[in-house]
Amino acid sequence: MDNYEYIISSLPVLQPDARPSDASLGNILAFIRGQLSARDNALVDQLLRGHDETQLGEAFYKEVLSSKDRFLREYFRFDLNLRNAKVRYLNQALNRPEDQDIFMVPDGVFEEAAKADAALNRTDILARERALDDLRWEKISAINLFDYFNIDTILGFIARYQIILRWLRLDEATGRRLFRKLVEEVRGTFKGVEYNE
Repeated sequence: MDNYEYIISSLPVLQPDARPSDASLGNILAFIRGQLSARDNALVDQLLRGHDETQLGEAFYKEVLSSKDRFLREYFRFDLNLRNAKVRYLNQALNRPEDQDIFMVPDGVFEEAAKADAALNRTDILARERALDDLRWEKISAINLFDYFNIDTILGFIARYQIILRWLRLDEATGRRLFRKLVEEVRGTFKGVEYNE
């Protein structure tokens, strides 16, 4: 049984001055996974593997880019394009051939290429990382634009959740702000659908 509405409506509200602990954040993912079917949890597993640097490689991308799930295909096509943009940036900085170490090029145009280049050319490393994660956040929102209560909504939430966890380690204030934004976006979607049907 799909519990997408229940999952979204049950997400906790984070108070502006609250400091989420690692345990409470871990509990959110455990709660979500506990409500999903085995099939949906397999998709979550695949998404989480894509956030583990040790799991990334040609086999992973071949598998995920041929997934039946639209969110996984589109998100990881974007992810691969963004990683390739980073490699090209480093190649240029190190005077190496432009396409050296570029990983398999996905089909289609990288629509966000100009924004990625602008982010990569920022001189402040923290600002560069924020800009790249802002691009990821925007892409997730674009993929989920017409999703309400389906597994892709949940996968989008978890992908943004991974960005938040990263920022809680790097910059706690940014991480807390992103977490509030995520909960507000999801709750806003739930209320809009609930009251406008």
